[in-house]
Amino acid sequence: MGRQHVRNGLLHVKQQKTGAVLTLPVHPALASIIASTPGEHMTFITTVYGHPFGMTGFGKWFRDQCDAAGLPHSTAHGLRKAAARRLAEAGCTEHEIAAITGHASLREVQRYTRAADQTRLALSAMAKVKTRTSSD
Repeated sequence: MGRQHVRNGLLHVKQQKTGAVLTLPVHPALASIIASTPGEHMTFITTVYGHPFGMTGFGKWFRDQCDAAGLPHSTAHGLRKAAARRLAEAGCTEHEIAAITGHASLREVQRYTRAADQTRLALSAMAKVKTRTSSD
């Protein structure tokens, strides 16, 4: 994935596993990072030799970076789960989350966002109770 996949503020990617094509808006913070990053390669992240990572190579590299940063429980796959959780915490619907994460099954989205949904829903429920009891 590289600059050629970003057009008009949208990232166009083909999922490796399913072959599904996703069109995702680029967050302004990411757009700023991309704009300030040297663009001499066709991929955003390269090996020390300037070549694109293979699928397993990137996972191993990411694992090494997490270990070096003192984050032994973090993984590249965990980024997808974290994104799903953050979207849920922002109040996104399961369909909106799936549109960003590329999940074909809403069950997977539900599994990823269960804790975030529980907290958000509990806060919403208590706010409704407070509103109801304060007007009685």
